[in-house]
Amino acid sequence: MPLKITTLAERPEFAPGIWDMDHTWHPFMLEDPVADLFYPLATTTLSEYVLVADDEAEPGRLVARASMTPFRSNGTELPDDGWDGVIRSGWLARARDETPDAISALEITIRRDLLGTGLSSVMLGAMREHAARLGYCELVAPVRPTMKHLEPHTPMSEYAFRNRADGLPHDAWLRVHVRAGGKIVKVAPRSMVVAGTLAEWREWTGLPFDRTGTVEVPGALTPVHCDVEHDHAVYVEPNVWVSHPLT
Repeated sequence: MPLKITTLAERPEFAPGIWDMDHTWHPFMLEDPVADLFYPLATTTLSEYVLVADDEAEPGRLVARASMTPFRSNGTELPDDGWDGVIRSGWLARARDETPDAISALEITIRRDLLGTGLSSVMLGAMREHAARLGYCELVAPVRPTMKHLEPHTPMSEYAFRNRADGLPHDAWLRVHVRAGGKIVKVAPRSMVVAGTLAEWREWTGLPFDRTGTVEVPGALTPVHCDVEHDHAVYVEPNVWVSHPLT
């Protein structure tokens, strides 16, 4: 598929419908409140950090998107709060008029009918190239392993470093990152946090959430903690920090 990949800043016509692209994200994944610090700015202030792709044979129809955010690392270790942490850090840097010194990938979303065609790898390569053009020497990514939901009770510290016989990661999405030149660094144990009332979780998942304890939710990488007496449930998602050197 001949793709045209640009920044959203270069193709502002995609902005009104960029988040309406058909996707496979589960509803509860869209309820992390920290996302509200990034996505309202993604089509305006941060449009230079959002990549969009359309098919040159069918121009104007979005094929894929990829989002990044600049943030302040201050030379410290990658944060345990992963995805939430870099979004919060980037937002605070802008609020304090500080200059970001690092850049993190946030997501790559492929149109549902094009999953499995290798576009994720193409978009990852485009993110690496764009981060380098922006002057960064490293792109980091709090990666959400695509097969981890099949093993919700397996600790991420075990899953992330599981390799196949050829030495590549067991997980397919981690494999794409490593093949692209990335290195698995560490686990981000609380990369995303989604909390809600039991009514909200029932709406998001269609599950009863009627007993205190852990609940396996389709698409979740770990079980959700449900507390019936206090009328809430909390999902804490671990991700895997991957570093992509760009020089």
